[in-house]
Amino acid sequence: MKWRPARLSSPLSPLLPTTPLASPTLSVPSKLRNRIPSQMRRTFPAYILIVTLLILLFKAEVFPSQPVPVGSSSSAITRRSHLQKPLGSGSSSHHQSPQQAGDFPKKIWQTWKVDPYNFAKRDKNTARTWTSKNPGYRYEVLTDHNDLLYVESKYGSGPGGLDRPDIVEFYKTVTAQIIKADLLRYMIMYADGGVYADIDVEALKPAERFIPTRYNVTDIDMVIGVEIDQPEFKKHEILGGKCMSFCQWTFMCRPGLPVMLKLIENIMSWLEELAKQQNVSSVGEVELAFDEVISGTGPSAFTGAILEDMNSKRKGKGGQKITWDNTFHNLDESKLVERVLVLDVEKFAAGQGHSNSGNHDARGALVKHHYHASNWPSKHPRFKHPAYGEVERCNWDAECVRKWDEDVAQWDGLSEKQKKKILDRKQKEYELEMERLKKEKEQAEALERLGRAERERKKREEEERLRKKERMEEVYRKAVEEDKKKKNQQILLEAAGLGHKESTPPGPGFVAPAPLPGPGVFPPAL
Repeated sequence: MKWRPARLSSPLSPLLPTTPLASPTLSVPSKLRNRIPSQMRRTFPAYILIVTLLILLFKAEVFPSQPVPVGSSSSAITRRSHLQKPLGSGSSSHHQSPQQAGDFPKKIWQTWKVDPYNFAKRDKNTARTWTSKNPGYRYEVLTDHNDLLYVESKYGSGPGGLDRPDIVEFYKTVTAQIIKADLLRYMIMYADGGVYADIDVEALKPAERFIPTRYNVTDIDMVIGVEIDQPEFKKHEILGGKCMSFCQWTFMCRPGLPVMLKLIENIMSWLEELAKQQNVSSVGEVELAFDEVISGTGPSAFTGAILEDMNSKRKGKGGQKITWDNTFHNLDESKLVERVLVLDVEKFAAGQGHSNSGNHDARGALVKHHYHASNWPSKHPRFKHPAYGEVERCNWDAECVRKWDEDVAQWDGLSEKQKKKILDRKQKEYELEMERLKKEKEQAEALERLGRAERERKKREEEERLRKKERMEEVYRKAVEEDKKKKNQQILLEAAGLGHKESTPPGPGFVAPAPLPGPGVFPPAL
């Protein structure tokens, strides 16, 4: 009888027999029973146990548990902290907590109205400084068209999101652009980390220079710089709330820092409370003054959250409470406080004309803020006195502020005639100032036109010089070609025996014989 191989059915095949005797899991071991030594069969359970333990250890090493970011329950909006996913779930870049991570994320973030392809020239120039000085970093701009997509992907309930739909919905309801800009930078830094810079900030040094070499990068979670250091005005009615602050137009941090989430939730609670006070149905309808923006989402809010976080970390360690006066006033070199590296004012805020900020030509300056994108105060005006204007125009000059305070204090005690006289004088001064600025602008434009004309003249001269050079090169080229052509023709004629072969010029020391006399000419007598 001819031997035929047994027909095995696939376990996934509908033709697989359903009887236990026909099951491959039962039939195969019975066939191999006599082929495997009995000692090996007895050790099978031990082998299986060892393999199982190795798999469990491997999984525990590769997929460590994640701490849930600390949130705040103070907001009126219902939080979903108990359902919130660990930061970075689904992303390999967040498998370590900020304290365990190594280098900061090599990412540079900016936000603006349009994408980089449609930047104005000045914005393009400043943006290029970040990419040129940080070639190893990823550069990304969030715009008014793609910011919501980013927020939904990072904070939504989808794959990899933080499961914070309350934050997503809040962001959708905010209408004030400056509030969205402040809120978005904090959301970016919490979700991704890296370097944030306003669109009008120029990079003077690479981001690696943000951390001096004497520090260990693993000891740092955030890098910030002093912006305003004028604590002597802390009791001033208008300037007091913004006289001590860290800069938030440029800073660097690791992802997942609780202080960033706390800041986001503080802003949410603050705007919700303002909506109640103003009796409006949505935070998008809230009206905000300049100082409210500064204290609610801007540098003052940023500073307050960081100081609170520093003191919460210091609890139980002993030592005095961290305040601006005892820790950051007159800071002349960087200082590491509770894993936050604070840089002196010159690093991120040079050239302000106050706070001993120095200038941008200083060796320590890292960035330069051009302020050309800072037009939001026009929608959120400062307090402006009808006669003496805004105290911020003093730019923290103590004598100017003192005079402004005196004038304002005396204003209410003046008669209407005196007030009118002062207003007329101020109006005249204002008109003269406007005229002066107009003349300066015209002069600058005239100089620009002259400069443009001079540049055009030099350009024409350079073009004419290049044309002359090209003509001379063309003449020379033709002469060379003509000479080469003649030499080739001469070579051909000589090869044919028709050409006249020029004699080789005599060497050194050769004396030519005297020419023979012509007919009728007698040689001289000897």
